[in-house]
Amino acid sequence: MNNFFSRTITGILFVILIVGSILLSQYLFASLFLVITILGILEFNNLVEKDNIKPQKIIGIIVGSALFVSSALFALNLIDGSILLLNIPLFFVIFIIELFRKTEKPFTNIAYTLLGIIYVALPFSLLNFFFTPGSTTGDEYHPAILLGFFLLIWMNDTTAYLIGIWLGKHRFFERISPKKSWEGFIGGTIFTLILAYILSIYFDEFNLLQWLIITIIVVVFGVLGDLVESIFKRSINCKDSGTIFPGHGGILDRFDSVLLATPFVFTYVIMFS
Repeated sequence: MNNFFSRTITGILFVILIVGSILLSQYLFASLFLVITILGILEFNNLVEKDNIKPQKIIGIIVGSALFVSSALFALNLIDGSILLLNIPLFFVIFIIELFRKTEKPFTNIAYTLLGIIYVALPFSLLNFFFTPGSTTGDEYHPAILLGFFLLIWMNDTTAYLIGIWLGKHRFFERISPKKSWEGFIGGTIFTLILAYILSIYFDEFNLLQWLIITIIVVVFGVLGDLVESIFKRSINCKDSGTIFPGHGGILDRFDSVLLATPFVFTYVIMFS
């Protein structure tokens, strides 16, 4: 009961924080997710250290933060797009720094340092562009698109979980996640498609067909994101990625669906908006 209470309170506060930052200001959202990006990379690196890997924790945070900040500033039309190219040499600085570290598996360390940036910082960086889809000036502000994206993610995660507990009998991917079921997946999909229809009525940035396509992307890659994080945790024999969210786990636990769904939704939004 205590776990259910803490999970509920944490979930409510989490939703209020995300929704509030989206509606109030793109600057506020970027500031919040810069912090989340830093914590996420740190959490990822702390996890891989349990498997006797020595990632460049500080450098990983610096490079990931630079990627996020430059993306946010470009999305806000505060810098020229060419500045984003400076992120490229930063990635290769990681190789150079490893030369001066006395470690047994230097390229394993490099690989996981880069993986933390790609897995965490890159998807979060792309979220900044959901506010100004298809805009070349950055002057257009569309909080409804990003808000709709998160609402779809949350609807799918919540209803799939609840229906899975209630009706779940046929395992979805038992080798990686024994609790997931086809009943939960189908039920979550149905409720999320219903939400897409509602969004198409009130959020006219996209029509019904576009919202439905985004929903299918969210459902498919959201659950795959959950499975990817599950297999990552299983590989290092860890139940939760962290404890920052009572009842929910860590940053990676809370954003696993977002991390994998974002690049695919971003591609669709930018190409077809």
